Amino acid sequence: MNNNNVLVVGAGIAGIEASLVLAQAGKSVHLVEREMCIGGNVIKYEDVFSNLECATCMIAPKQQELLANENITLLTLSEVTRVEGSKGDFTVSIKQKARYVSMEACIGCNACFDPCPVSLKNEFEENLCERKAIYTPCPGALPNVPRIDTDACLRFKGEDCNLCKEACMFEAIEYDQKDEDITLNVGEIILATGFRPLDPSKIPHYGYGNEDVYSAFEFERMYASNGPTQGNLVLKDGKTPSSAAVIFGVGVDDYRCPSSICTMYSLKYIYYLRHKLPEIKIAEFYREICVPCKSCGDFLRKMQETGSEFIRVEDIKVTDKKGSKEIVYKIEGGDEKTFTADMVIVASPMRPGNDAEKIAGIFGIPQLSDGFFAKQKDDISSVISGKDGIYIIGCAGGPKNIGESITEAQAAAGRILSLSYQTSGQ
Repeated sequence: MNNNNVLVVGAGIAGIEASLVLAQAGKSVHLVEREMCIGGNVIKYEDVFSNLECATCMIAPKQQELLANENITLLTLSEVTRVEGSKGDFTVSIKQKARYVSMEACIGCNACFDPCPVSLKNEFEENLCERKAIYTPCPGALPNVPRIDTDACLRFKGEDCNLCKEACMFEAIEYDQKDEDITLNVGEIILATGFRPLDPSKIPHYGYGNEDVYSAFEFERMYASNGPTQGNLVLKDGKTPSSAAVIFGVGVDDYRCPSSICTMYSLKYIYYLRHKLPEIKIAEFYREICVPCKSCGDFLRKMQETGSEFIRVEDIKVTDKKGSKEIVYKIEGGDEKTFTADMVIVASPMRPGNDAEKIAGIFGIPQLSDGFFAKQKDDISSVISGKDGIYIIGCAGGPKNIGESITEAQAAAGRILSLSYQTSGQ
C-alpha cells in the first residue's frame, strides 16, 4: 500500500523545507508544531552567518508558501502523544490545544491586545519585555493570529472579563473553543524538533543572572528590529555600552558542541556590536576557533580586522563589580589577566529540543548520549533514524547550521519520494 500522507513534526526551517518539497511533489503533509507560530528558532534572528543574510527575508517567503499550500495541513499548538504501527501504516495521535481565536475570522489587527488588563513576561522575547494574556509572540509572527493564554487570562480564572472580545469587530474571539484529539494515518514521519541553547545559569561562573550579562538568544532579540528594544543595543539602565565581551564555547567541557557553530555565531555577535556601535571596545574569549568553510574563514578574518580583541583562554570567570563586569581569565601559560566590560554575551552550545526524551519514547527511536536523536548509520549525511519509516533532520539529530538543516530536509523528502515512486512502479 502506498500511503500518500507524511507527518512532519516541527515547523522550523528544516520542517518547513521538508514539508514544501513533499507537498510540491503531491504528498499530503501534516505539519505538527507545538508553538503558536512557525519558523522555529530562525525567526528569533535578524541576520544569519556567514553572509549576514536577512533571516526574515530568507524564511518569510517559505512561511507564506507553506500557509498557502493546499497539500499541507498545519497543526499549531499541537503535540504528538502516541505513535503505533510501522512504515507505511503509522497511526498517530495528536493533542491540539485551543487557540480561542478563530483562524478564519481574525485579520491580525491586534485590536484585542490593548484592552487586556493582564501583563506578564514574554517568553519568546527571552523575558526582556511583557505581553498580554492574548498575544502573538512578536511582530511578524505567522500565522498572524493571537492566542489566549488561559493560565493568565482573567476570564479563564473565573472573573467576568470579556474586554478582548468586545474589542474585536470581526467576532474572532471564541471562548468556547475546546482542545481537540486528532488521529492520523501516515506512511512516513520526519522529526524536525530543533534545538534549545544550554541554559547559561547552569554554569554560574560566567556571570549569567547578573545585570547586562545576556544569553545568545537574549542578545539576538535585542539586536532584532522587531525585538523588545527595536534593535537598540542598550544596557538595563538604558545607556549605551562602551565595552562588551563575547564568551563562546560556554559549557563545551561538559556538553557536545561543534566548535564551528559556536565560532560562527559568536563572530556574528562581533558584527552585531560593531554594526550598531562602531566605537565600542570588544573582546572575544575562546578556547578554540574552528571555521567550517572558506566563506566562514573570510568572515573570521573580517571580524579580526574590526579592531576587536581575540583572547584564547584556559579559564575564565565573570563577576559583577559596581555595575561593570570584570572578566578574570588565564591565558595559555597560566598568566591571569582582567578585562572590564559593560555588557557580556554568553554564547552557550546547542542542546536537544524540549522533551527530547519524551519524544524519543513516543516515536520509539534511540538517543545519543547527549540527548539528540540517533541515526541508523554512523554517517553525518544520514537522515534515517533507528526505526524504519522515521527520519531525523536538522538539529533534532545534533547541532547544525541553517544550510545543513535545509540540505537534510531535502534529503529526507527526496528519500521518501524516491521510495514512493519505486512502490508505485513509476
